[in-house]
Amino acid sequence: MDKKLLSILCCPVTHKGLSLARSDVLESINAAIAEGVLVNRDGNLLKTALKEALITDDGKLMYPVNDGIPVLLEGESISLDQLNAS
Repeated sequence: MDKKLLSILCCPVTHKGLSLARSDVLESINAAIAEGVLVNRDGNLLKTALKEALITDDGKLMYPVNDGIPVLLEGESISLDQLNAS
């Protein structure tokens, strides 16, 4: 993802900065998706593993990146508290 674009993006919910999710975080997310226990903020069960994602600076929300395009919709965001609850 373009660093200049990334530097101007922010979370539409919390207005915090965003950065690319590290590979270990993506592995945890994708493991939870494979187990069928992860939902987005709209309550939809996630079924497809993420190749790329953006995470808020406070580490609480994640947004998928589909084909290089960040999906910055509140309902599509993933609360990372779900990983700690498992």
